[in-house]
Amino acid sequence: MDTSSALQLLLLPAGALAIAGISRRRGWPAPLLLVMAGLLVSFVPGMPSYELDPHIVLSVFLPPMLYSTALESSYLRLRDVKQPIGLLAVGLVLFTTVVVALVAHAVIPGLPLAAAFALGAIVAPTDAVSAIAVGRKLGLPRRVITILVGEGLFNDATALTAYRVAVAAVVAGATADLFSAGAEFVYSAGVGVAFGLVIASAVGMLLRRLTDSLIANGVSLLVPFGAYVAAEAVHASGVISVVVAGLYLGHEMSRTTYGTRILSGAVWKVADLVLESVVFALIGLQVRPIIMRLADQDPARVAFYAVVLFLLVVVLRAVWVPLTVFLPRLLRRGRDDGHGGSWKKIVITSWAGMRGVVSLAAAFGLPENFPQRNLVLFLTFAVVIGTLIVQGLSFPWLIRRIGVSNDSERYSDDLAEAGAQQAAAAAALARLDELIADGVLDVHADVVDQLRLRAERTALRAWERLGGGTGANGEETPATVYRRLRTEMLAAEREVFIRLRDERRIDDEVLHRVMQELDFEEATLERS
Repeated sequence: MDTSSALQLLLLPAGALAIAGISRRRGWPAPLLLVMAGLLVSFVPGMPSYELDPHIVLSVFLPPMLYSTALESSYLRLRDVKQPIGLLAVGLVLFTTVVVALVAHAVIPGLPLAAAFALGAIVAPTDAVSAIAVGRKLGLPRRVITILVGEGLFNDATALTAYRVAVAAVVAGATADLFSAGAEFVYSAGVGVAFGLVIASAVGMLLRRLTDSLIANGVSLLVPFGAYVAAEAVHASGVISVVVAGLYLGHEMSRTTYGTRILSGAVWKVADLVLESVVFALIGLQVRPIIMRLADQDPARVAFYAVVLFLLVVVLRAVWVPLTVFLPRLLRRGRDDGHGGSWKKIVITSWAGMRGVVSLAAAFGLPENFPQRNLVLFLTFAVVIGTLIVQGLSFPWLIRRIGVSNDSERYSDDLAEAGAQQAAAAAALARLDELIADGVLDVHADVVDQLRLRAERTALRAWERLGGGTGANGEETPATVYRRLRTEMLAAEREVFIRLRDERRIDDEVLHRVMQELDFEEATLERS
């Protein structure tokens, strides 16, 4: 690779990170800004062509992105809302696939039914990255976020399985066999779950024994790729394998060392930022090559197909989401579905139907001889861009307009944390008393007083948080004053260490060591 090619290769991630940085600083939704920027840049004369390779997207980008989301997700919360997640991740995907296929077959001349089913499977799965990010920032109820996360984790597997069956039927010149499709889905999902559990169990035992946080996180980086490749090698669902592995290891992460947990959070946040920035920029950059392939098509007719398909996927979700609430009740098997019956939460979930890179990767993965392949590519792109722009841009406004919030959940969390901190502090002080009484420790009285004060301050800080960090008359609480003053002291200490390093009175190694200690203390203050 020559220097020019290397620079062109670096141009994409560098530009994507620059745009992501601007959006984060301004508080704008990064995925939307990246797609729009890529769309505009694709028409700049002389801009190198970045072709979306479906194999790279599905085997390199998708596994770590899914794994990272699964690591941060709560297996227990997902289990509580498994019914609505199943209705969305499986039911809605299949419903969308079938209806889109029938409509596309009827509207688009010359599109075989099997090919129309492939198109339906391509545009069926949602990518809730931007919706979840906006929802968390604006305070959507936790259970709504959990449902969106669960749907995003599992719907790709349903859609990709239906996609494989439809494409195989097109290649074979036959219609899809429902029995064979069902058997393939059961096999794909079951074996994917088995691979994910086996790999995660083995890695979990290893991580609990590793005390080197760098090695532990190095091993963790290999898990999503290993889980995906292992399942795909036997024609099972690599997506489900990765998701199950991530959920299992995320649940077990609390049993690893503190260094592993701290580093893991940083590693996956950086990986998410880079991968998502590049992926959404790539989506926008596909505009020019896709449009160029449709030079022989009637623009008005193609635009009509795109509008019909976009409106169809939006309406189908709006029709299906209420069923996740009312259908279980009609069957007399309903449990709390996470929507709580609130029409506001139903509207929010219905509008969170943005599509993403999995749809485009599947479309680009169609065989070259696939019927009307270029038109399917364009329609997929139109649905992805349309949902990201129309639904994505209006999603924050909709949340604010209908007034959905998680204020009561935040108060309950603070109350539960305060009680837990009180119990933990009591246990810690009891253990300290045992050690002193048994004569295990011969320590100075001042040390014991400092330990007691620290345990009591931790519990008190949690209770003070219930008051918003202020006293009865709006004044700062002692813990708030402590944090503010200590933060200023840490800044002054850093300036001294940096000045002494610049004067060559201490070595860089000494500076790095003390800076790490100060950083950990400030991180603790910020968290509290």
